[in-house]
Amino acid sequence: MVFRSVLQDFLPYEAQQIFVLNSTLVQSLLPQMTMVIDEFDGIAYNQIFEAAETYLGSKVYSSQRLRVSRPAKERKFNINVERDQEIVDVFRGVKFRWLLICIKTDSRSIYNPRDFNSTIRSEVRSFELSFHKKHLDMVLNSYFPYILKESVSLIQEKKTLKLFTVDFEKMFGKMTDAWSSISLDHPSTFDTIAMDSELKSKILEDLKRFVRRRDYYKKVGKAWKRGYLLYGPPGTGKSSLIAAIANYLNFDIYDLELTELRCNSELRRLLLATANRSILVVEDIDCTIQLQDRSAESQVMNPRSFQFEKQVTLSGLLNFIDGLWSSCGDERIIIFTTNHKDKLDPALLRPGRMDMHIHMSYCTPYGFKILAANYLGIINHYLFSYIENLIQTTEVTPAEVAEHLLQSDEPEKALTDLIKFLEVKKEEARVQKEKEELEEEEEEEEEEEEEEEAKPEKELELQQGGSVGENDEVMMMNKRMPQLGFTLGDG
Repeated sequence: MVFRSVLQDFLPYEAQQIFVLNSTLVQSLLPQMTMVIDEFDGIAYNQIFEAAETYLGSKVYSSQRLRVSRPAKERKFNINVERDQEIVDVFRGVKFRWLLICIKTDSRSIYNPRDFNSTIRSEVRSFELSFHKKHLDMVLNSYFPYILKESVSLIQEKKTLKLFTVDFEKMFGKMTDAWSSISLDHPSTFDTIAMDSELKSKILEDLKRFVRRRDYYKKVGKAWKRGYLLYGPPGTGKSSLIAAIANYLNFDIYDLELTELRCNSELRRLLLATANRSILVVEDIDCTIQLQDRSAESQVMNPRSFQFEKQVTLSGLLNFIDGLWSSCGDERIIIFTTNHKDKLDPALLRPGRMDMHIHMSYCTPYGFKILAANYLGIINHYLFSYIENLIQTTEVTPAEVAEHLLQSDEPEKALTDLIKFLEVKKEEARVQKEKEELEEEEEEEEEEEEEEEAKPEKELELQQGGSVGENDEVMMMNKRMPQLGFTLGDG
């Protein structure tokens, strides 16, 4: 570029034209080809430029100059190519040379409504890719697709997980503004969650199978999504499992509160604004909305009904989970949680909607050992066997066990306090069970007494009913045989 500017400054115009002509002739004879990849294609971002910038960011460590940044609320650094720096990449044994070109210009001349920083940066960026002409087909059919695929993986690896919630003030503006987010720093993983190993392995295998079956879902004609129902008592780790799934898949979480929505169209708008590779969560779905009450749907369909009550219906939710709207997005997971599975409408639970039902049970001996390792840093102790026996015979949640393990940093004291708590809880459960059994016995005795008292009345009714029936029969026969000159019952 410097050489070119020197020629323009010192050579006359005719000499420049001769030089350009000769240069063009020489270049046509050279085997090298150069592709220019601009940052924008019209007003839209150039997907190849974005992918190349991300991909080359993993190749710049051999370069003399790097560009480093970290966006607000992000934990990881972004490392990219600096201007006028050449990066050499090798693909299938072929060398490809990349050069980032940045041209300074008047900011007003490059305004782009899709790029909010265009008036600040005052530059036009592009990549120049040089390679041998014979590899053109490889570049178009193999190299570029490889870069696009690798860039997606790299973005996923370095992205910071987000927890999204509905921003009702902006819900009717831009669709992308319907959700507001914060960084998700939940530490839960499948290694730390207190769950039986068999169930944990089953969930992990199901998640792995889901993320690698894009082509399979397309082949069988199904939307690329998966539904999980987490059910069980409070404190059994449903929220922790959701966080563990998000951390494992590197998926953002969208937390949806159905009670705040007024109609199905609001629900549809919010769901369409969620991104791919994400988890939609509706916690305590049995409490948030009366989905099992189908009478609400008839009220919504009634044009004369002017009620302003919240009317998100079961059919409205099912249309997005399993209807035509379910295909508006890829690689999505939908998770419902409930403490009372029996309260949910059966239509919500069938396969294709909630594909996998996961029972979050009370704490087990295996779960206790994980909690002890997490909170006390121990994997064995002479009190373990006694605690495991207590846990097998006592209904205690992982949250309750974890709370008592937090009470002390000394394993001996923490385990002793846990034993006292389990013994008290076991005794309370025994007393409660005896009380319930006694109440059941008393109810049975009362029912038996009522039946005994009712026996004489029933026998009297049977006797009276029999005599009444006989008299009726006699009267009917008398009516049918008047020609005989006598009637039944005469002496």
